[in-house]
Amino acid sequence: MQLRCAVLDDFQGVATELADWSALADRVEVVSYDTHFADEDALAAALADADIVVTLRERVPFPGSLIARLPRLKLLIASGMRNSVIDYAAAEAHGVTVCGTASSSTPPVELTWALLLGLARGIVEESNALRTEGPWQSTVGADLYGRRLGLLGLGKIGGSMARIGLAFGMEVSAWSQNLTEERAEEVGVDRAGSLEELLAESDFVSVHLALGDRTRGLLGPAELALLKPTAYLVNTSRAAIVDQDALLAALHEGRIAGAGVDVFDTEPLPAGHPMRTAPRLLATPHLGYVSRANYATYYGQAVENIQAYLAGSPVRRLP
Repeated sequence: MQLRCAVLDDFQGVATELADWSALADRVEVVSYDTHFADEDALAAALADADIVVTLRERVPFPGSLIARLPRLKLLIASGMRNSVIDYAAAEAHGVTVCGTASSSTPPVELTWALLLGLARGIVEESNALRTEGPWQSTVGADLYGRRLGLLGLGKIGGSMARIGLAFGMEVSAWSQNLTEERAEEVGVDRAGSLEELLAESDFVSVHLALGDRTRGLLGPAELALLKPTAYLVNTSRAAIVDQDALLAALHEGRIAGAGVDVFDTEPLPAGHPMRTAPRLLATPHLGYVSRANYATYYGQAVENIQAYLAGSPVRRLP
């Protein structure tokens, strides 16, 4: 009897195109879903006969309550090698093997710069005006050269952001609770003395921190109030690091020049959500990791993970 593999959130319908699943054809039936299941009941119903599930990043939580409702589930594959929304203890208790895949940090870095540049030069507004015979030039772009880029986090992604900022001729500073002077010197940037100092002095602030107890709500009303009225904030990390209500208020009241956001408190973003219509906001539907090369890695290694599991030697096990 063939096993059934469910691929979740295949919005673009490319899961079976960007990897070769043929090696599994005689043993595994692959079914991809191009819509998101918004609640546990819908997800449990859709996955009731799934032996294998492939899920994207941390979009779909797998708590113990859901795992317990999936008696056939034996293998859960998540893209990336870190996933905070899977109950690993429950998976182990129910005999579910959890595996991950590699994930490149390059696509989110590239998207962050797309948002930053789009904000600075009014790309969307000017393009829309040109295509609809609107005004010829209605914005005045913000310069990057000589301006200060403030990075919250100087890990792999933050370090890449720093090097690109320096290539643009920007002054670059960074801050995080654990950032050392040695790491800042290694990347060639200034280490801000405090979060408050970084926010107050930066012209562009970009968030590259992992979400945890110390970073949840890190940028609240008081912190956002420190930003210059000409400053831009970009968040391609995790929505919960920035107080969403405080950000919306700052945008509506014009207390910052703009924000670029790729992550939201609820994903996909519901119809009518205030982030869909906020002024001074350049928003994208969590595209940070969405690139052909990354998807080829995700789904290609998902196939490898399934093959290894069927051979009795699982690879890339999580956590």
